[in-house]
Amino acid sequence: MRVATWNIEWFNALFDKRGRMLEDDQWSARYQITRAEQLGAIGIVMSALEADVLLVVEAPDDNHRHHTVSMLEHFAEKYGLRQRKALIGFPNETQQEIALLYDPDVVTARHEPRASETWPRFDGEMKIDLDIDARLDTVEFSKPPLEVELITKAGETMRLIGVHIKSKAPHGATSHEAAIRIGIENRRKQLAQAIWLRGRIDEHLTAGESLIVMGDFNDGPGLDEYEKLFGRSAVEIVAGEGGPDEMRLHDPHAHLSHAHRSCATPSSARFYHVDRHQYFSAMLDYVMLSSDLVAKGAKWRIWHPFDDPHIYRVPELREALLQASDHFPVTVDLDLRPAQGA
Repeated sequence: MRVATWNIEWFNALFDKRGRMLEDDQWSARYQITRAEQLGAIGIVMSALEADVLLVVEAPDDNHRHHTVSMLEHFAEKYGLRQRKALIGFPNETQQEIALLYDPDVVTARHEPRASETWPRFDGEMKIDLDIDARLDTVEFSKPPLEVELITKAGETMRLIGVHIKSKAPHGATSHEAAIRIGIENRRKQLAQAIWLRGRIDEHLTAGESLIVMGDFNDGPGLDEYEKLFGRSAVEIVAGEGGPDEMRLHDPHAHLSHAHRSCATPSSARFYHVDRHQYFSAMLDYVMLSSDLVAKGAKWRIWHPFDDPHIYRVPELREALLQASDHFPVTVDLDLRPAQGA
């Protein structure tokens, strides 16, 4: 079985207010790419992924005029995708939903949010002291994680949590000092979300459940200077870095960033820096697995058009990945066949 996560930039802008695809020659929100080109590119990539389960980060908006599920299922029908059923959890107000596309011939999926005395449901509020001032702050998810129960046709059950954790970027800053202040505030909120998410993860792993946590974490080990201030990245908190192996989540890309600064590191996103007139890369997207799933022959792949030589040699796929989004998909293949003699 193949699971995948992909942040699709400005997917929502490819649909009108009634949820109809804007497959025309008008410019998309992507630079010098038409809406028809971006839609076609997304279709090419999704078809090439051959994912049984695909987490769509920044999926089209869900509101009273149009619905994420119907838009994604219509898109899948239009481009002949086998991952043709869609699912969302709690809609949000950011026009960037977290959704799931999956192949109903391989798995069944349902939204199943959890709550406990310690950790509230993800569409609620959590109280935590963010700045060590002995006062509890209120934390919310602007994009509540999507909690899914997956059941394979063989009857194997897995839990999946799809995430889009808060960005640290100091949007709205008008000075260097304001950028530092907003950046620190955003980092505190991001780490609080990671702690909340980790609390739910601990409950699943303690219960012995197979678990996949994936999506856009807007963070990674060694990614910026704020990590020195706060000690750990959000990715390390979610993964349970430093804890017992049975309580950790695993993704090899979450550890490669600890290498020396001069070493090559993986990347799942590529952004254009306007002031410097060049692109830069970052590792933001992860597929983390519980230990029992890693043991099922887990194989990770970042679908980067320049870093993956097999993709680079396929011009249509290479160009589609560059046109579709500023993020690239991350996949994991799992061998869920029963062991011989079992």
